[in-house]
Amino acid sequence: MPCGKTRLIRILRVIITPASRPARQPNVPDIRTDFPFLTDNYKRPMSYYLEPNKDYRNDSLRHGAEFSEEDIRVDTAKHYDDCYWDYRTAWFDNENLALHYGYWDENTKTHSQALLNKNRILAEIAGIKPEDHVLDAGCGIGGSSIWLAKHIGCRATGVTVSARQVEHAKRNAERHGVSDKVDFQQADFCKTPFPDESFDVVWAVESSCYATDKRDFFREAYRLLRKGGTLIACDGYATRREFNEEEWQAVMDCLNGWAVPNLASVEEFQAGMEECGFRDVHITEATAETMPSSRRMYLTALWTYPMQLTMQWLGLRSKAQTANFKVALAQYKVFRDKMVRYCIFRAKK
Repeated sequence: MPCGKTRLIRILRVIITPASRPARQPNVPDIRTDFPFLTDNYKRPMSYYLEPNKDYRNDSLRHGAEFSEEDIRVDTAKHYDDCYWDYRTAWFDNENLALHYGYWDENTKTHSQALLNKNRILAEIAGIKPEDHVLDAGCGIGGSSIWLAKHIGCRATGVTVSARQVEHAKRNAERHGVSDKVDFQQADFCKTPFPDESFDVVWAVESSCYATDKRDFFREAYRLLRKGGTLIACDGYATRREFNEEEWQAVMDCLNGWAVPNLASVEEFQAGMEECGFRDVHITEATAETMPSSRRMYLTALWTYPMQLTMQWLGLRSKAQTANFKVALAQYKVFRDKMVRYCIFRAKK
């Protein structure tokens, strides 16, 4: 028989040891392991995916608008038309006429210099010559075309989906004395009215993102370029396809506010170029050179936040203007958190 000490230990073990879990019977589901979403403490994180060639916008800049390829163009024009004075007072001046991020290098001292510097960097990478004819695909109010005509001496033809931007661009060209070298037309850069092989360079500064399928733009650019011609494009590109809920909200604020259907990744953008016949694709990383502009846009939005709230409450801000304010905040988050990178592409026909 066991001694008294051994017996006491056994009794204590029975008292302090909780009842063992009964063995799980075969084929009987366990609610804690098989159905965790039914337990009180289970919270499943949401994931969102941004796939190529789809329109992810869920809020048009116009009330009651449909989501279609044509409506993207209308919303794009709506954004730039409604927000002209926002850009005019907070972003561009009469010299740079820029609706894009700047390029900050060691010699850049001011915001305006950075905007002009972007044109210089792109022209150098593209190797644009005075005898070239450049298609400015998504020309805005004419800033890049006018810069190219003044500083390179080449001809430039700009296209935009906004009739108002065409008017602005033509007036700006006259004021800068280059109306004999530049021309501006209202057209979709995926379906232009120009003959085959009309241009030596196709220039797309933060505009190719407006094509739902970027290959539609590449095919048109390839058709328009002469043999040996150059496509030069720059923009923000997605670094991944999966986002959590907070990240997704920032991405959607950017897409909705700028009327952009989606974001391509660098790899997808390059693959699309090559699929459409382009060769010798060269990529220049420019995220660090873009971040000061992104931060400036963000800080400008913070400084004007009280004004935005007041004017919105008074009904003095359009839907497009309010969406543009949200973008100014969201775009910095997607760059800062490395959801997006900025690159310059050059490719040859």
